[in-house]
Amino acid sequence: MLVVDDAVVVRQVVARALATEPNLEVVGLAPNGRVAMAMLARVRPDVVILDLEMPEMNGLETLAAIRASHPTLPVIVYSHLSEQGASATLEALALGATDFALKPRADGIGLAVEEVRRDLVPQIMALAPPVAGSARPHGVAAGNRPSKVSAVVVATSTGGPNALAVLLADLPADFRAPVFIVQHMPAVFTATLAVRLDGLCPLPVVEASNGEVVAGGKVYIAPGGFHMEVTRRAGEVRIRLHEGAKENSCRPAADVLFRSSVTVYGAGVLALVLTGMGRDGRDGAGAVRSAGGTVIAESETTATVTAMPHAVAAAGLADMVLPIDRMADECARRESMGRVR
Repeated sequence: MLVVDDAVVVRQVVARALATEPNLEVVGLAPNGRVAMAMLARVRPDVVILDLEMPEMNGLETLAAIRASHPTLPVIVYSHLSEQGASATLEALALGATDFALKPRADGIGLAVEEVRRDLVPQIMALAPPVAGSARPHGVAAGNRPSKVSAVVVATSTGGPNALAVLLADLPADFRAPVFIVQHMPAVFTATLAVRLDGLCPLPVVEASNGEVVAGGKVYIAPGGFHMEVTRRAGEVRIRLHEGAKENSCRPAADVLFRSSVTVYGAGVLALVLTGMGRDGRDGAGAVRSAGGTVIAESETTATVTAMPHAVAAAGLADMVLPIDRMADECARRESMGRVR
């Protein structure tokens, strides 16, 4: 790792946390982007951890320079949990950052080190180059009989903002089914993400509100920190947000959304499991399949991190495995089945 941050304390905390990991090595510490770019060819990092607010050459400028010379080098943006930090982070992701992590909020060096070890290390390991011979084949389920899509549910984590931008921008303006999304992000970030995606998508995109009536042709993003479910009462489908126990170490969790969706929409559920760490969405995909719905997993050719879609496909739960740029067309095709033209 090359750690780029103008704060000496942050560099020390990250370096100390990573020094305890046997498979990780900090090969350089840089106080700004200009120094980092001078070091890049010499230290040849596998992953760059990049602050955004720095003197001389800030994070966005550094990211652009890295992408010009090293287009595939994983870059984790190191961000503050704030509205300003969320906006800058999403801009960095749109410009080619691979993932983001939150800077430690704990008081004291020791607690901050533990926080970094707990939160940042798994992200680094997920983005590190694969070990030779570790490629994993996909399994594909025996297909259900295709059903008309009544609702689309989406699970994603690392790499999700950019994947969602591709998916939602390509949906047609006359798409009639509601779309429900679980993106693993803190609360401030999901609100900012909804605004950003709303500007890209022909459909309205909102951060979901508890109790709101679901409308077709609208995209709902689960707020960070809350599970999102759908319920039907008196002929109306409404969104339910709650702070139930985490699942797969996540809240929101896609499994929660997926399970609730089949109680409302049954075989009309189309579940998409996109790029991300962990296995959130796998068990929920099983519930969708059991109800007669359809599951599509993102291909390893486009997923930033393959763990989530691989977990679904390897369990034999994916009806299809598609690259992200083909998913919107497939959603539109299935949603339009049976329409009177």
